[in-house]
Amino acid sequence: MGVWKGRWLSTNLALLHPNGKHVCWRSAATPRPISWSVVCGVMLFGLGLISLLTGHVASHLEWYSHRLGHRSLYSALVRNLVFRVTNVFGNATNTNRVLIDGSACRMEVIVRQLIFGNRNILNTTMDAKRGGGVLVSACLLILLMYEAAVHERKSNGYLLIATSGGLNQQRTGITDAVVVARILNATLVVPELDHYSFWKDDSDFANIFDVNWFITYLAKDITIVKRVPDKVMRSMEKPPYTMRVPRKSEPEYYLDQVFPILLRRRVLQLTKFDYRLANNLDDELQKLRCRVNYHALRFTKPIRELGQRLAMRMQKMASRYIAVHLRFEPDMLAFSGCYFGGGEKERRELSEIRKRWTTLPDLSPDGERKRGKCPLTPHEVGLMLRALGFTNDTYLYVASGEIYGGDETMQPLKDLFPNIYTKEMLAEEELKPFLPFSSRLAAIDYIVCDESNVFVTNNNGNMAKILAGRRRYMGHKRTIRPNAKKLSALFTSRHKIDWDTFASKVKACQRGFMGEPDEMRPGRGEFHEYPSTCVCEKPFMDDLSQDGFRPPKLAANNVTMKADLAMNGGNEESVVLRKRSGRRAST
Repeated sequence: MGVWKGRWLSTNLALLHPNGKHVCWRSAATPRPISWSVVCGVMLFGLGLISLLTGHVASHLEWYSHRLGHRSLYSALVRNLVFRVTNVFGNATNTNRVLIDGSACRMEVIVRQLIFGNRNILNTTMDAKRGGGVLVSACLLILLMYEAAVHERKSNGYLLIATSGGLNQQRTGITDAVVVARILNATLVVPELDHYSFWKDDSDFANIFDVNWFITYLAKDITIVKRVPDKVMRSMEKPPYTMRVPRKSEPEYYLDQVFPILLRRRVLQLTKFDYRLANNLDDELQKLRCRVNYHALRFTKPIRELGQRLAMRMQKMASRYIAVHLRFEPDMLAFSGCYFGGGEKERRELSEIRKRWTTLPDLSPDGERKRGKCPLTPHEVGLMLRALGFTNDTYLYVASGEIYGGDETMQPLKDLFPNIYTKEMLAEEELKPFLPFSSRLAAIDYIVCDESNVFVTNNNGNMAKILAGRRRYMGHKRTIRPNAKKLSALFTSRHKIDWDTFASKVKACQRGFMGEPDEMRPGRGEFHEYPSTCVCEKPFMDDLSQDGFRPPKLAANNVTMKADLAMNGGNEESVVLRKRSGRRAST
């Protein structure tokens, strides 16, 4: 057979030869010896291929082993989701199917894809019913998954939070920690406060916030415990895994990067937790932020009572008062990198303080002032308020720590507004138990500023943002922010112009910075400062004149929030809030 094939092939090739000559081809080639180098090369290639495939399989086995270790948890979660969606859509989901992008998929598959990290489904929208199925938004499935708090025994693990910074910076971290716990379906352990930052305050969560109220108020959102149970700690082979999340991370990051670690380790700690969650979230999570920040984070009874007493003392002296957060402490000035006219002594002292932050860049004081990054001096704050129309008989409450320069720095402000009070002036003996604790003192300032008729900030710091947002949420009360970028040049040249011209220019500079209800479009700005998602009705406008700069006449009477009263058993010692005409969105 082989010979016949060889002859046939040689005949045809001869016909194709250009000279028409017969060309003889051998029907069988003489075997050549195989080189050992070729054999070794083939063997090495085979070993490499086997190694590659084996490593791939091993990595997949490790991944699925982690998943299968929680098989019962996932199965329960999937069944729970399917049950909820079926209840929501009724008979439309009797087939137990949903339609996504026009194709029918089993609901369990979609849910599992959501749980296991396939985020592409998130692009679907709920806009139609088709046939026997329903086009369901994956976002809706996630919201259904977060509909109620998961019991501690059924949660995905325990989330430990180490906050960072001063009181109000830590407050933002605690607020976002609750939202992250809900995203991960985790049990939140009461957050740990920062004891090592510049303020050196060793207060714990329970020393500043009412921890039982915090746990109870959020019980329908997430499960919160005071500590990880001993049984869980003893069962752990390794200590809790510690990681730091990038700033302003999206929920998808937590689901893709943090969630698998939480499942494997059961106890996870997130450190330096301040502004670690994105600003813009879906409405349900934003409303949860409001519930935490404006309701669940209630100060302890001693702090609330003293803060309210100081606010009442201010209100007895004047029907209206302004609270000014000066933020002119040495650490703030050093951090800003600005110069405030104190000569070589100031430069030397602030430069020494600035060395505490090793990562701060060298800044140009003049450049920072032109960019509006420098806080106003107390004198400049006083000039701004007088130019806006506040007379010298206005009562001011100054919220501040140690003012750099002491009485010498404060005297120009006192000359403009003689009726100046601080917490130290209003409560000498009552304040003594709080003096060693900067965060508790800041909490007292927070309450008195919140109860003021007008709140004036001096920088765009954490307290300024948090309080401005709270005052918008609770029923609009004015918060004035200095437009430092424009005012700095005006203050430099104020001796060259008359007072009326100066006052007119200050008013022009402050347009858009006077705390009007609509000065920021919904969805823009820092959510802690502009919680637009939680405000469903435009708040009332106060009775400023048309130019918007006459001192406002705001309601001085306060009412107790009914919701907090109901949860507090009708006890009127709960936090007193001001009268409002706007409504908060359902949160």
